[in-house]
Amino acid sequence: MKELLLVFIGSALVSNVVLSQFLGLCSFVGVSKKIKTATGMGFAVVFVIAIATACTSVIYDFVLAPLKLEYLKTIVFILVIAALVQFVEMVIKKYSPALYNALGVYLALITTNCAVLGVALTNVQKEYNFITSVVNGLGIAAGYLVAIIIIAGIRERMEYNDIPESFKGMPIVLITSGLMAIAFFGFSGLI
Repeated sequence: MKELLLVFIGSALVSNVVLSQFLGLCSFVGVSKKIKTATGMGFAVVFVIAIATACTSVIYDFVLAPLKLEYLKTIVFILVIAALVQFVEMVIKKYSPALYNALGVYLALITTNCAVLGVALTNVQKEYNFITSVVNGLGIAAGYLVAIIIIAGIRERMEYNDIPESFKGMPIVLITSGLMAIAFFGFSGLI
């Protein structure tokens, strides 16, 4: 249990997928203008990563590895992730059309979100078992959720600040993200 807790905390805070591994930046920067849409995207990514981690772990352990088809893992993982994203997109469109419209193209971009594929490949690389893979996926997803909500809150407040013209828009977002990465680096002493 202690090992699983360390994996979760390490994935969420110490090795934050966005702020230390720099994966998933497209949706992180693109959807983080408002807290409401950032939260929706964050929970969509949490759902996709949680399910994708479980599915890819089972497929790798019980299909690809026994049949010596490990070289197909990237292609198979992408197909699994794409199918899951289509499912999430249909559910959000049906139950929350406003969120679906707010997320726009970024919802479909979860398919190519390298954070989702990155967690599946990391689990294989580190040879995690099923439970550890799922906990690692949940930790990475929680870290993504925390990071995107924090940056959205900061961006909402910065909207009304007097920012020099050359820093308006993306430059100030990237500077803020860099400062957040430095702050999250302070968690490295936890593990």
